[in-house]
Amino acid sequence: MGFRAKPSARGRADRSADSTPPATERLGREHTGPDGPGAERAEASGAGEPTAAGVDAAGRGSGRGGGRFVRRLRRTLLAALVMGAVVVPVSAAARPRIPAPAPAVLAPVTASTLDKAYAANRANAAEAARMAADHGDRTRAAADRAMAAPSRRFLSFDGRGSGQAVEVVGDLAHADRVAVLVPGSDTTLETYGRFRAGALALHDRLGPRTTVVAWLGYETPGTVSTTVMTTGRAENAAPRLKGFIRELRGVVGQSAHLSLLCHSYGTVVCGRAARGLDVEDIALLGSPGTGADSAAALHTSARVWAARGADDWVANVPHTRADLFGTTIGFGTDPVSPAFGAHVFAAGGGGHSDYFTPGSVSLDNLARIVLGDTSEVTRA
Repeated sequence: MGFRAKPSARGRADRSADSTPPATERLGREHTGPDGPGAERAEASGAGEPTAAGVDAAGRGSGRGGGRFVRRLRRTLLAALVMGAVVVPVSAAARPRIPAPAPAVLAPVTASTLDKAYAANRANAAEAARMAADHGDRTRAAADRAMAAPSRRFLSFDGRGSGQAVEVVGDLAHADRVAVLVPGSDTTLETYGRFRAGALALHDRLGPRTTVVAWLGYETPGTVSTTVMTTGRAENAAPRLKGFIRELRGVVGQSAHLSLLCHSYGTVVCGRAARGLDVEDIALLGSPGTGADSAAALHTSARVWAARGADDWVANVPHTRADLFGTTIGFGTDPVSPAFGAHVFAAGGGGHSDYFTPGSVSLDNLARIVLGDTSEVTRA
């Protein structure tokens, strides 16, 4: 987690109801922010943007025969995803493990000791950059070196493996409102800059006495892998996220308003962590499903929001679950569907990568949610 603060508990009255796998080569475009991870890979491979139009056509069938056809089609699509995820990575060259120091050992962090934590994690990033450079990995060395810049503020940093980092944008010690961003698949230290761009754009939109935390606190699944279609990574990440929110509450105090903004596979993580989580709002963006059948099934007192851009390919992903080869694939009910019961808000015409684009409808609405201006949020 990178820092530990004294946990605090508080009751909260219930409020009103409140990269993820695409079905095609669009897997390579899983990302958060204006330029998310996977963009170069999709561009280099010439991957197109086909849609699962057959799902929509089948959905218009009537009667029991049409329903059976839709269910068979969904299972077929999911089976194809499993086979592709198993076969494709076998042909990819394994990447050598990059050496890096163990994370800095920190005392429990308080508002008054944040600067010491930031300094320790910058030093750790600088050492990771040196080790990566000595290893011959210039891409990772450059990413680590950027994180070691004097202006950066990390609550935790771990340069080992694909890497993890939790960064603060703004003055956390004096924040009245804090938004925590949880990314989707294929977010690593190499691609972290794009995830951070979304955090910076949101903070610019929010204004003073607000803080955005970019929480890359788990090992995200690859966009072409079996892990991106199952809850395994999310189940491992959820306790980390719950612990982080407890520790964050210990730093900012009980009066601060906390919002959790979750993108793509990150919504699966947030769905697993939601039960009893001490936050005021949870927003699900471009979600393949949370693993829960409804907002009520998340067992949270937070307001649950959901949005999907008009050009987001997640709309074509079968929002269902199926047992294939002894493994449950898929994440269930679509969070923007009436059956889920979330507050659905407008995200404009953007695609899967556009939720934090400056000037976008989605970013404006996310800012209103974080600021508590919920009556101003435009509904879909």
